Amino acid sequence: MQAFIIRNILQRLLLVFIVSVLAHSVIHLAPGEPSEVDPANPRMKPEDIAKIRAAFHLDDPLHVQYAYWIRDLFSGELKSFKDSQPVLGKIWRRFLNSLPLFICATLLVWTLAFPTGIQAAVYRGAVFDRSTTFIAYTLISVPGFFLSYIVILWVVDMFGVPVIGLKTFGMENAEPLFQSMDRIWHLVIPSLMSAIGGMAILSRYVRSQMLEVIGQDYVRTARAKGAEEDTVIYHHALRNALLPFVTMFGFLLPGLIGGSVIFEQIFAWPGLGRLGYEAILARDFPVILTLNFIAAVLTLAGTLLSDILYAVVDPRIRTGLQGDA
Repeated sequence: MQAFIIRNILQRLLLVFIVSVLAHSVIHLAPGEPSEVDPANPRMKPEDIAKIRAAFHLDDPLHVQYAYWIRDLFSGELKSFKDSQPVLGKIWRRFLNSLPLFICATLLVWTLAFPTGIQAAVYRGAVFDRSTTFIAYTLISVPGFFLSYIVILWVVDMFGVPVIGLKTFGMENAEPLFQSMDRIWHLVIPSLMSAIGGMAILSRYVRSQMLEVIGQDYVRTARAKGAEEDTVIYHHALRNALLPFVTMFGFLLPGLIGGSVIFEQIFAWPGLGRLGYEAILARDFPVILTLNFIAAVLTLAGTLLSDILYAVVDPRIRTGLQGDA
């Protein structure tokens, strides 16, 4: 097992390097540069552009620019093209905003989708199964941005409270308790909207996997031995149905970077996804490259975590790993 983990870590370190090189090359070969003259800024002169290009090494070969980027990234001196702020500082502040939204949406998806999918599989063809199937496919079909606008209009019209942004304007001088309640309120609607599509899709996966497992021989054998139905479903069937979702669990980590750009734009939520979108529009190469690098690290770390968890929960894989060692 230890040799398996070390081997996978080394492989993923190599993949991170390859991804960073490819991303750096593709971004710099794309048309448009941050030093181009802005039509809205007529005061930008050719000598100013030359200074910008020299300051950010834009005239150097790509491999030299890559070396400067890696050096500045790990030394913490990487600056944004847009406002000359430290890139890691900007990303960290946006990360702190994205983290509660990500955690709330993930908890909603995984805690509501599993009971729904399990009950739909157990009572296949019943009213609950048909109604949840209809609701799930409806939520999958309706665009999330359209549903978000409808919910915003309904909440504002019904309750007369703001739902846009991190907090209500003018709450800076309020009591800490009211500030916390206001922050939680602003977190509820974006989290729910971000989670709705995931809940609908994941509940269908859970239902399908449970239906496949319930029909296996060992489940019928457990019932024939007189085991209680809850024991059959939650101890025998569910444990085996969860194995494919261990792999999906590892892909949660990249959601910290990508998040949901659409919902962050709609709700004016200053998260990492919105930061990446703004960086692309501004051709802010350091921010784009750093976000891409962090996303690659999180993705590969998530797949490594999935592999380890799969080996832990599945004795067949763990036995194979011990045999290889």
